[in-house]
Amino acid sequence: MELIQAVVLALIQGVTEFLPISSTAHLILVPELTSWPDQGLSFDVALNTATWLAVVIYFRSDITGLVRGFFGTLSGRGIRENPDGRLAWMVLVATIPVGMAGLLAHDIVAERLRTIEVIGVSSIFWGVVLWAADRRPGDTEVRDTGWLTAITAGVFQAISLIPGTSRSGITMTAGLFTGLTRTAAARFSFLLAVMVGGLAGAKEGVDMVRAGWDTPWLALSVGFAVAFVSSYFAIHYFLKMISRTSMTPFVVYRIALGVILLLLAL
Repeated sequence: MELIQAVVLALIQGVTEFLPISSTAHLILVPELTSWPDQGLSFDVALNTATWLAVVIYFRSDITGLVRGFFGTLSGRGIRENPDGRLAWMVLVATIPVGMAGLLAHDIVAERLRTIEVIGVSSIFWGVVLWAADRRPGDTEVRDTGWLTAITAGVFQAISLIPGTSRSGITMTAGLFTGLTRTAAARFSFLLAVMVGGLAGAKEGVDMVRAGWDTPWLALSVGFAVAFVSSYFAIHYFLKMISRTSMTPFVVYRIALGVILLLLAL
């Protein structure tokens, strides 16, 4: 693998992973526009680990509070009197549907749905749904998130297994539909990413060990660094942006990207 390939793929993964624009839709464009060989499983694992580590470090204070709150509920403190503990349980509950869907539908998603047509249609459709949800955001903050949001986000997150949907985009949509502010919807989506990313990373790590290392260390190291830095800053500036404006730019971008993918499929 050439370093330029490692850098480009890492930038795409880092910038798009946590924005509501579907990293899969972007990564599918790479082989369409280049003649690069497949990057290998170990490189994919490195990029996913880097982006997961970025969101963990960015929200380290929130995560520390959730962990303490969770164990507080186990030691007898009531959930109602423990906002962090309640939120931690919500994150866990919202992760169950996507975990079950991943186990049951993995082969279908990987073999039948990973097509340019599906990704293009998903990008457009869920972009429109995000626009509808974003027209009237609520006023609820993360610490006041209710079980309706957690359950809705969990179901929506399972749907995100369909390529082109965008896990971050559809969970933000769920948050907006159920009354969260734009910033709160994004923060809740990122907290869900910590749990989902950790579980997915563990599975990918097992698969990588079974398959063996297949990527040069230099390319892997460069890709990891680029993906980590780019995803960290993408999270930071995305939160700043939506605190001042709507999701409309991302909706327009999603629709345009979907149209491009469908044209490529003709």
